[in-house]
Amino acid sequence: MVGEIREIAQTFERISAHSHIRGLGLDENLRAKDIADGLVGQKKAREAAGIIVRLIQSGKMAGRGILMAGPPGTGKTAIAVAISKELGKDIPFVHISASEFYSAEMKKTEALIQAMRKAIGVRIRETRTVLEGEVVGLDYNMVPNPYNPTQKVPESATLTLATKDEKRTFSVGGRLALQFISQGIEVGDVIVIDKETGRIGKLGKSKNAKKKYDIGDYEVVEVPAGKVEKEKEFEYVVTLHDLDEANARRTSIFSLFSPPSREVDNEVRQAVDEQVKKLVEEGRAELVPGVLFIDETHLMDIELFAFMNRAMESEMAPIIILASNRGFSRIRGTDITAPHGIPLDLLDRLLIITTEPYSRDEIKTIIEIRAAESGMMLSDEAIDRLTDIGVSFPEIISHSNKPLCET
Repeated sequence: MVGEIREIAQTFERISAHSHIRGLGLDENLRAKDIADGLVGQKKAREAAGIIVRLIQSGKMAGRGILMAGPPGTGKTAIAVAISKELGKDIPFVHISASEFYSAEMKKTEALIQAMRKAIGVRIRETRTVLEGEVVGLDYNMVPNPYNPTQKVPESATLTLATKDEKRTFSVGGRLALQFISQGIEVGDVIVIDKETGRIGKLGKSKNAKKKYDIGDYEVVEVPAGKVEKEKEFEYVVTLHDLDEANARRTSIFSLFSPPSREVDNEVRQAVDEQVKKLVEEGRAELVPGVLFIDETHLMDIELFAFMNRAMESEMAPIIILASNRGFSRIRGTDITAPHGIPLDLLDRLLIITTEPYSRDEIKTIIEIRAAESGMMLSDEAIDRLTDIGVSFPEIISHSNKPLCET
């Protein structure tokens, strides 16, 4: 008996629950379309969100927040994601559950501050001296590894870059040579090197390259014009929390003897805020307020609500969106019952958007969209069966926090 041995390739792919959402799906008059930008139904909620987006863009939402109220599985998170998409492609979006504020590693107010600063971006513009061009020559000088003589590592490399107008040859050290190898840079690639930091970026494969592939994960680009060494302006977005952590690591030697902490000192944050304000005044940066989406709002206590009430008035505050699926609930830490478990003074600051349960046809359309996004082929019987489950348990099938499936 002859058996056939075959290699079975197993892949694990996780599809984001809201990767198909592109926006609110509104026309020029802020009227919601039936199916658009990945959203289905919820026309009243989407139109209300569109008005709020206009308020945010016109600078009229200062000191206020948004409350998404509705039963589980009615697209509250999806609409919050759509709001961030409407505000811009670089807008930070932070999704957190209120239960995550209660941690043994840090105070709950510290967790809230970090979540808010993760949702505030800083778009920084810098002019750097770079080397840019097509790699037309790359030779490595290999030497035995001092820790393993049976292996060889690059000690240096000779790199030749060319543009449409110039060709130059450089001798680079072992650190850059290792980056060339790790990034798979070869002749025919168009690269850019930050001369100060040595950071290498691979822009794509040159149109003039001899070695090309029909299928690959690279992009074919034009050969740059001008000189190889030039001044180039870069634009990138970092969050205030990223800057906090970067500055917190620059501590004194005495911090080596103290236990590690995930909390950031207020002095560090104040220094970061001053640094960002200075960059903004000089025209080298601009603030990009993002969206902080807090689910299960009823789990927050009176201390967190009071802190958030004050934080909304700050100059550096993100767009805060709360989500609740409760009616009247007790405010944690008190004996007071209030709508959604939120104190009335904070509730007065919130614009409320309500969502309604999906119809059977809308649930079926959502399943079809999610299946297409996941690259799945579903039979009509499977779609009908999943629709029945979605009607009975809408939080499973609709725009929930979990993907439809994993393959």
